[in-house]
Amino acid sequence: MTEDSIIKKLRRRSPLIGDDCAVISSPTGQDLLFTTDLSIEGVHFTRESTAEAIGTRAVARSLSDIAAMGGTPLYCLLSIALAPWTDARWLDAFYRGVYKLLRKAKASLAGGDISHADQLVCDVMLCGCVAKGTALLRSGAQAGDALYVSGPLGGWRNKRAIVPRLEFGRKLVGKATACMDISDGLALDLHRLCKASGVAADLDSVPLVKDATLNQALHDGEDYELLYTARPRVKTPGIRIGSITMGKPGSIRYAGKALKPIGYDHTRQHH
Repeated sequence: MTEDSIIKKLRRRSPLIGDDCAVISSPTGQDLLFTTDLSIEGVHFTRESTAEAIGTRAVARSLSDIAAMGGTPLYCLLSIALAPWTDARWLDAFYRGVYKLLRKAKASLAGGDISHADQLVCDVMLCGCVAKGTALLRSGAQAGDALYVSGPLGGWRNKRAIVPRLEFGRKLVGKATACMDISDGLALDLHRLCKASGVAADLDSVPLVKDATLNQALHDGEDYELLYTARPRVKTPGIRIGSITMGKPGSIRYAGKALKPIGYDHTRQHH
């Protein structure tokens, strides 16, 4: 398995690959969205996971960021440092997972880089687009807004697969005042949204997936549902969980009590 043989194989499915850069015309009347996510062995997955699942999950996390902006994914750059325990069969299965999800999202693999390391590391960079000036940001929530999630929560122990909410995110364009995806737990991500918007929040209820605890939904992370706000009279899809209030930016109350913004922080802990 050489770099050239891998690239030759990828080119069959990805005609944009082959030169030093992919050449792509930018869509008119659109803002471009760029996001990147690292997937690291021992942090985001273990080698017990199937190669296909690792590939799918790596791409799904970046697609979720595009969904949170109300965008449409276009192109993917994927760099991978292969560990000694991988082989050609493993890599084929990994890319099978990547292609399966990209095809579903109508996005194309446009390039990347291949190297090796002691542990498997993968970096996915996605480019997407959204109509000019309509991207959903974290900073638009106002006091009086209703607060929603796109689906029930439960954290990584209860959600084995990531389902990027791309279609849902596009439905929120022009309706949501602020939006982000829940990757690090509702408590921490709501704190971030409120801080970016200079507001506080009152949580009334938290919808849970089967068998999940409230604690897992609030603090575990990796739900990848959308968390968003809308003006009170705007008809919006999703589950209402509370409201945005005046108060110390970033502060959250749940059932009348202060809720600490504790969630998954990559600089401080490991699963």
